[in-house]
Amino acid sequence: MKRATIGLRAKTGRAIAVALSAPRGFILREEVVLCDASTKQPYHDVMELPWSESIVAVRPAIATIEKIAARELRRLIDEVSSRGYQVDCIAVVGPADRNLERIGNPHIRAHAAEGVLFRAVIEKAAKSNRVASRAFVDPSTELTAGQKKSVEEMKKVAGSPWRADEKSAAMAAMALLIARIA
Repeated sequence: MKRATIGLRAKTGRAIAVALSAPRGFILREEVVLCDASTKQPYHDVMELPWSESIVAVRPAIATIEKIAARELRRLIDEVSSRGYQVDCIAVVGPADRNLERIGNPHIRAHAAEGVLFRAVIEKAAKSNRVASRAFVDPSTELTAGQKKSVEEMKKVAGSPWRADEKSAAMAAMALLIARIA
C-alpha cells in the first residue's frame, strides 16, 4: 500500500480535509463534519458565564464532539484506504493554544475557544484512531516556493473549490509527507 497523509484545516464544527500521497499527489478533498447541531458552537452557548464556569459547562458537548470527530476521521481514513493508500499521519491546521481567560470580550473569547477546541479535537481523534498527528498554525512556512506552487496547481486535479482552507490543508499534508520521506 502507498502511504498518504491527510491535512485538515480546522473550522468551527467542521474541517476541510485534503489527502495527499507521494509521489502521485492529490487523492481527495472533502469537508468533514465534527459535531452535531447541538454542539456546533459550545462556547457560544455559555459565553455569558464566567470563564471558569464555561469550561465546566461545555464538557458534555466536548465529549460528544470528540466521539463524532473520532468516528468521522475513521470514516475518512477508511475512504483513503479504500483507494489503496495507508494513512500514516494527520496534519492539523488551526490556532495555537492560548490563554483564553485573558480575552475580555465573551463573544471574541467564544470564537477563540472554539477555534482551539476543534483543532485539539482533531488531534485527539487522530490519536484515538492510532494515527500520528502534527499541528500547524501556518504550514506555508514549512514549504519552499516550488512546493507552494505545486499545492496551488492541485486545483487542476482537485477542481473547485480550492480556496485558502483547501490550500492550507494541502500544504500541511505536503509538509508532513516531505518530512516523512526525508
